[in-house]
Amino acid sequence: MSIKTANVSRRFFIEGVGAFAATTLFGAPSGKKSLVSFGLVTDCHYADLPLAVRPMPVGDAAYRDSLAKMREFVSVMNRVRPAFAIELGDFKDQGPDKAATLGFLDKIEGVFAQFAGARYHVLGNHDMDRLTKDDFLSHVTNAGQPKALANYSFAKNGVTFIVLDACYNAKMESYTPGNWQWDDANVPPAELAWLEKELSAAKGLVVVFCHQRIDPAAEKKHLVKNAEAVRKVLEASGKVKGVFTGHQHAGGFCQEKGISYYSLRALVLNPGPEENSYAVASVDVDGGIFVTGYRKAETIHWG
Repeated sequence: MSIKTANVSRRFFIEGVGAFAATTLFGAPSGKKSLVSFGLVTDCHYADLPLAVRPMPVGDAAYRDSLAKMREFVSVMNRVRPAFAIELGDFKDQGPDKAATLGFLDKIEGVFAQFAGARYHVLGNHDMDRLTKDDFLSHVTNAGQPKALANYSFAKNGVTFIVLDACYNAKMESYTPGNWQWDDANVPPAELAWLEKELSAAKGLVVVFCHQRIDPAAEKKHLVKNAEAVRKVLEASGKVKGVFTGHQHAGGFCQEKGISYYSLRALVLNPGPEENSYAVASVDVDGGIFVTGYRKAETIHWG
């Protein structure tokens, strides 16, 4: 098992040390105290379906392998013990009907539930391929919520975490089966207003999660259509230090106006444990972010 490392200034990737050494790395680049760490995984696309061969940059989808890959993620997180674990959307893929699709969801949620800590979900476009948002949310658990919510916030160790739901089409209609496209994602006005209020109320540093990418380095089709408006709200607060997303399976990262954006490589990409991808992120007292990537995920530090 390996950690991959990225030097931001040169975009040069190198092999790192064994994955379980990650517990010693939090805060190491700056030597500053870590406020909170959290586990990240995205685009599991679990389904009992054969391998789908797709050209890059999308890459092959090894749907069935996602259960084993998720088990590895949970096992490592139970050793590293971050404050919480969060999956960033497209948790499952679609079956021939609603019942089969719910079965896929229940199975991958059952594995995720083996994490011995707080768990959270972000809605992705494929989570509504045969299900409504209510269907999906009634079959998963978010810590501290009687029923899982689509967009919400929570706090850990003085850091506020905000989860966005960009699963709305250009008409600002919520995704439903047959009424969404993967490249038509939007954050509606009411949610933007809610975001402003959440940011205003936050007492310290803020980290944001969304399935679809918000950063200006994203490939256009994977970008939230009103991403510029979302970024303006984030930037105006002066509190947001990091944004974590999925959706673009190859992943990516950039820094814009003091905010670090990290898009995690998809777990579903390609068969075999060596193709797994997940990460642990740590936020230090000054807002520096250190992401330890496992297997194919990138390790990166923003000071």
